[in-house]
This record gives sequence, C-alpha cells and structure tokens, in this order.
Amino acid sequence: MYTALIVDDEPDIRELLEMTLNRMGIDTHSAGNINEAHELLRNYQFDVCLTDMRLPDGNGIDLVEYIQKLKRPLPTAVITAHGNMEAAIRALKAGAFDFISKPVDLKSLRDLVDHAVRVDKTVADPVASETLSGDATGSETQLVGNSAVMKSLKATMNKLSRSQAPVWIRGESGTGKELVAKIIHELGPRKDAPFVPVNCGAIPSELMESEFFGHQRGSFTGATSDKVGLFQSAEGGTLFLDEVADLPLAMQVKLLRAIQEKAVRPIGSNSEILLNVRILSASHKNLAREVEASRFRQDLYYRLNVIELAVPSLRERADDIPQLVSTLLARMSQPEQAPTVASDALNALCEYEYPGNVRELENILERAMALCENNVIASTDLGLRKSPAPVAADAQAEGTSSSSLTSMASLVERERNALIEALEKTRWNKKAAAKLLGITYRQLRYKVEKLDL
Repeated sequence: MYTALIVDDEPDIRELLEMTLNRMGIDTHSAGNINEAHELLRNYQFDVCLTDMRLPDGNGIDLVEYIQKLKRPLPTAVITAHGNMEAAIRALKAGAFDFISKPVDLKSLRDLVDHAVRVDKTVADPVASETLSGDATGSETQLVGNSAVMKSLKATMNKLSRSQAPVWIRGESGTGKELVAKIIHELGPRKDAPFVPVNCGAIPSELMESEFFGHQRGSFTGATSDKVGLFQSAEGGTLFLDEVADLPLAMQVKLLRAIQEKAVRPIGSNSEILLNVRILSASHKNLAREVEASRFRQDLYYRLNVIELAVPSLRERADDIPQLVSTLLARMSQPEQAPTVASDALNALCEYEYPGNVRELENILERAMALCENNVIASTDLGLRKSPAPVAADAQAEGTSSSSLTSMASLVERERNALIEALEKTRWNKKAAAKLLGITYRQLRYKVEKLDL
C-alpha cells in the first residue's frame, strides 16, 4: 500500500484527490497548509506528494524545496492554475517531479501518480539504486567512461531520470546526446514505454505537422489512411527531439502549444488527444544565440530548457579514450576476435583532438580494422593528421566547417563505395563480400548497417 500526502486549502479539491487515489489503492493524508504538511512529513513516510501552488502560508514551491532537503526526498507534483506555465517551470526547476493544471483531469492525475510511485519504488529498492549509481545499463546503451566529467554526468543523469522535467541536452556533434537521452529514459519510470527519437532537421517542413501530430484519412491530398504522430507513438514514454534548433518557426509555435497543453490535434480532427509524454531535446547549436538571432522562439526555449545537461566533448575526457577504444572494437568484432592496438597507435589516439568526438573515433577505428594486418592496429592504420583547432558547439551553430570533417566525410564516402563494389561483385552475399574485403562477416554487417546500405 502506497501513501500520499495531499496539500490543498480547498476541502473539495482535497476530497476529489483523496477519492481518486483511494480508488488506486493508495492511502492518503491531507493538509490545508504548509505548516500542517511539515507536521505530517515529520510523523509519516510518504511515497508521493500532491500540492497546490497557492497556499495560505506560502506556495507549493516552498514545500518542494523543503521536501528536497529531506534525507529521502519524495516525488512531488504541483497543481497549477490553468495556463500558468511559468509557475510550473519554476516548480520543476525547484525539484518537482511533475505538474498538473486545474481543472484536474483525472486520467492525467492517475498517470502522474502511477509514474511517481514507480520512481519512489526505484529509489527505495537497493538493487535498482545500485543500477542507477553505476554503469549497469544495457549493453546497447552503455555510457563508457569513468573520468571525473563522466562521473558527474552520470550522477546528474541518475537524478534527472527520476523527474519528468523537460531536459535540454547540450553538446557538440558526435558526443552521444541521443545515447544520454535514451539512458535517462531507461533509468526512469517510463522505461517500459516507448523511447521515440526524431531528428527535427531531417523532416521536410511540409510534412512536419503530420509527422508530429498525425492526421486523419482524407484531411489532405495523399492522406489515404489515418496516421499516428510521433507524440502519440511516444505515449507513456519519452519523445526525444534531436537537433530541435532546426525546427522552422511555424512548427515551433505548434510544438510549444502541444507541450503547454499536453495535448495534440491531428490534422483533420475536431478534437484534441491528451498526452502523457516526457520531452527531452538536444542540439549542437547554442539555443540562447539562436533566440538572440530570432531563429528560435524564446518561449519555447524556456519550455524545453527547464534543466540543461551538458555532454562533454571527447577532448574533455581524454582519460576515457583507452576504454572507449576497447569497447568500440569489441562491439565491431566477432566475439573474442577484436584486434589489439599497438602502443604507438593508442598514444596517437589519446593525443588526437577529435573535432567529430566519439563518432569520429568510431569511424577511425572502423577504417583501421579494415586496413590492419595480423589483427593488430598500428599508428599507420589510423590515418590521423595533425588535429585542427577544435570546433566548438557555438562555431558549429554558425555553420563553421573544418578540413578534418571534410576529409572524414570523404573517407566515409570511399568506404561506402568500396563496400558497395564488393557487395555487387558477390551479388550481395555478405559473407563472400567480407572475405573479398579481408574483414569479418560481423565487421561487414556492422558497416552495412552504419552506412545504411
């Protein structure tokens, strides 16, 4: 039996919340003000707290901050006036788990409470807590590295996984922003629901509304059947908006409304669909500068950037490079057949500055595996040149390019052409093509998938 604390000065609201939670099998205690809530918190152990924003002796944010200082903080949701997103954002920044607007929608309330008690169970479970504190994520979503900046990043991710606040993930291209978003999802209460990533810059502007919100059959030329949008596909889970700065201004307005109202209206529909989706977003661009340049709406920026999470560049965590090299080579190779790396090659890899970050390191290792002899990677197999000046996220935002990135692109293109030539010679027999190229079948399969052949 879970126990909830309800804090509201209106008896009717307290009764409604108590009845709803009792029907979910949750025991309740109620308080009419902050002082009464403090007294109950001193005498009882709770699993979730629901508090109104406006209280006779303070506000809900005061209570959120008080609860955050407890030895075992509990998930707290704030009830705000309809449309008062500024208050909701302040509550989330203070540490609130989530918020819900008046008039309270009971389905949304039940979903919120269900997620909150699952968060509390995770925190209380020593096995789950151990998983949250270390590297024990799935093999496909492991964040490799134990440098100081990576330990700090993982600790922050652990905390963010237990919240429903929108998070903007900032970092250069190739640092693994989508991986960070996926781990936050998998460590949180939404892990059993979908994680839906979308590259905002890859969707044609004329199709964006349909892709995000869906459409009904016959709503426009070519709409031959109903389509479920990305928001609905992520119901109960997480929607990850990658390269969100690339959204056109017209779409930014519609996205803002969907986030504020927690609802979408498919094209051609007369009714809205309520949503239960957490929003994570990312960009290699500096969103604040995009706002200053009037390319990104300031109000949407504040909605997405409730919490900012910086992902370090590979240059900032050079100590992790040996472990990254070992992990990537093992992932690209057949079991127990990963090539070894000569000491001079490893030294070169550790000294390189990586304008393309982890993605560039991965490409370098792929090439080296294809060129090395006797399953030993030497420095001559790496094809490294003198590192250019690092390309910062702000410079990338202005479209700055580098000769290193250009050469890397041409290298990928040559590799693609070599793979296609070998596959065509063998009539797309992958095992025969791998033999022709002098690489393992697993290496070839990995490259085919990575290059989307």
